[in-house]
Amino acid sequence: MKNLRLIFTALIMIAVIFTSCKKEDDIQEKNIVPSKFSVDIPSSLSNVATKSLKGAVSDTLQGGEIYNHLRTFVKVGESAAEIVEAIMKAIGRYNLSKPMTFSYTSDDDNRVKNIVIVEKSTFEGKTWEYQLDITDADSEGAADGGTAMQVFWNNSPVEGIAIIKPYNMDRTPEDDFAGETGMFRIDYSETGANNYEQQMTVYISDLPDKTDKYAMKSLKMFVGKSGDMIDVYGNSSHPNAYFFTEDEKGFNWAFAGAAYDSKNISTAEVGLPAGNLDSDSRTVILEDNSVHAIFSRLISIAYPGASQEDIDNYLKNTEAPGFFADGGFVAAGTQPSSDYTPLVNSMNNLTPYNPSKILTLSVKFKGETSSLGVK
Repeated sequence: MKNLRLIFTALIMIAVIFTSCKKEDDIQEKNIVPSKFSVDIPSSLSNVATKSLKGAVSDTLQGGEIYNHLRTFVKVGESAAEIVEAIMKAIGRYNLSKPMTFSYTSDDDNRVKNIVIVEKSTFEGKTWEYQLDITDADSEGAADGGTAMQVFWNNSPVEGIAIIKPYNMDRTPEDDFAGETGMFRIDYSETGANNYEQQMTVYISDLPDKTDKYAMKSLKMFVGKSGDMIDVYGNSSHPNAYFFTEDEKGFNWAFAGAAYDSKNISTAEVGLPAGNLDSDSRTVILEDNSVHAIFSRLISIAYPGASQEDIDNYLKNTEAPGFFADGGFVAAGTQPSSDYTPLVNSMNNLTPYNPSKILTLSVKFKGETSSLGVK
C-alpha cells in the first residue's frame, strides 16, 4: 500500500475550496453545521505501519509485525472520516439555512466546481435537514454526474451521511490511493444508538486494482465511543494478499478491538479469513481463521519439513488477542495488566462483518444502488 498523502492533500484542498469562493457578507455568526463528524481513535489502535510481514520460517514472528498492518488499515478508515470532518468544519462558516447555488474555480486542479445546498432532502428513507452537493462542472455529463461529494445531516441530535469521490474533488492528487474509482462514505451519529455517545461507520470501496501485496480494495469499519471506552470492529479486503505461499491469495483482514481514550491502551483480535468467506459467525471469522491458525496451516504447506515445535515457537507471539500502548504492540495472548480487562470484555462482544460482503462493498451517491455490506 502506498502512503496516504492523498488524504492529507485532500484536507488542504478542502480548505481552499471554501476560502476561494468566500465573500465577506457570506460569513454568518450562526453555525448550523456540526463541528464534530467523526470519532477519534487512539494511536495505540490507529497508526501507519513501518514493518512488513515476514515470509519465511526463521526466529520468531513478532506480534507487532502482524498487528501493525491492522493499525494501518484502521488509520486509513479514520483518515477518511477526518476528511469529512474537515469539510463539515469548512462549510460550517456559511449560512446554510436556505437553499443556495454558486460556483468557484479550484486552486488545486483549476477546474470549475458547482455547489448546491438544499433543505429537506430524502435519502435512504430518511428526511434530512440539509443536503450539500459539489460537482466537477466539466464532468456533469459523465456517467457519475461529476459528483465529488454529497452530505446529508441533521442537528438535533447530530447525525449525518457524507459520501465523497476524491477524483472529482481534485484531479491532481499527489497520490493515487483512491484513483478514478475510489469512494468514501461516513455515517456519523450522536443519537445514543447502541448505547454509544458517538458512533461512525466508515466505508471505502472501489479502490483501483494494484499489484501491491497488501493493497486494499475495500473497507468497512465501525467505531463507537461510550465514556472513555472506544469499540472498533470491521474488515478490509485485500485481493492480492498471501502469506508464505502464493497458492492461496486473497484475504480479509477482520478485526475487533477496544481502547481507552485517556490511557491510550487497547486490545484487538485479528482474523485472516479468505476474502470470499460467507459467514457472520464471530467464531468462524476470528477464531477458526485466527492469525495463529491460518499461519500454522500455511507454513506447514510452504515448509513441509518444519516440525510442529518449530512452527509453534515461531508463532508464539501471534496468539490472540494483541495488546497495545501508545508506542504500539506490547504483548499477545496474555494481558500485561488488569487495566486491559474491561477492554477484553468489550472486545469479546464485537463481531466483524461478513467477509464476502466486504469483498463486494460498493459506495454510491444518491440515486444509485449501493451495496454496503450490511450484517
